[in-house]
Amino acid sequence: MGFSRGSIRALATGGFTAFSRSLDGFVDLVRFMGRSDLAGLTGLVIVIATGLIAATISLWPLPNPNSMDYPMNQPPSLNHLFGTDRYGRDVLSRVLWGARVSLSVGLAAAFSAALLGTILGVVAGVYGERVDAAISRVIEVFLMMPTFFLALLIAAVTRPNIYNLIFVVAVTSWPTVARVVRGQVLSLKEMQYVEASRALGASDRFIMIKHILPQVVPLTLSYTVLLVSNAMLLEAGLSYLGLGDPNYPSWGRMIYEGQQLIFTAWWVSVFPGAFLTLTVLGWNLLGDSLSRYLNPRRRTL
Repeated sequence: MGFSRGSIRALATGGFTAFSRSLDGFVDLVRFMGRSDLAGLTGLVIVIATGLIAATISLWPLPNPNSMDYPMNQPPSLNHLFGTDRYGRDVLSRVLWGARVSLSVGLAAAFSAALLGTILGVVAGVYGERVDAAISRVIEVFLMMPTFFLALLIAAVTRPNIYNLIFVVAVTSWPTVARVVRGQVLSLKEMQYVEASRALGASDRFIMIKHILPQVVPLTLSYTVLLVSNAMLLEAGLSYLGLGDPNYPSWGRMIYEGQQLIFTAWWVSVFPGAFLTLTVLGWNLLGDSLSRYLNPRRRTL
């Protein structure tokens, strides 16, 4: 059975309401960070800075990241602030362009995984019984296998490009979100206002859209932020092993290319490694702060 026009309107209204609440709470979040969570504020600054770099890098007067027109393995200097690699490419240009690649993969994979995990988690929690059992078994199968090993298996049979990389990371990341969302939905189903709505004849679909989804969105948001850092690390790991897209500069691949030169040309791997570490740290700090902000009981921890 398809969604009725009223259900679609209710879904749009519920989603817009949840988005508006999240947007309105951004100022409060920043104030909370400024008052009692400087680590979270630091993470927010890092995330915004790397995001601006990724969004505007094409406007910067930098060499082509794939150009091999410079002397090989040159140390940092005024002409090449981060030096050059063994192919004569400018490391600074590749590191900054790598921010766009890593963030693009991380954000796309994290939001895809969060969307899929939220939908399946909500459906499993609301409908229960056979639907819940079937979805729960699928979640358990995915969680039984190590995430990186599963990603390796999928990446090994797909063509190495950025879109397949996003697919691999998303497919291996959604079960955690689905499990957490399902638990939250099962808890919300016992709330009095949900039981009252059901007693008045509301359908499971109406309860899911009107009462459950707006309450689950904040939880999903905090997990999505944490998923970004996990997705970036997974992308870096796959690229390090040569399973990334060779046409785009990636921090993981740069670290791999520089590992054999660590004692003679340390800058080739140290700078991308430092940027990867700093960016992942920023997303983790922001995600943890957002989790504390959305859960008042954790604010005193």
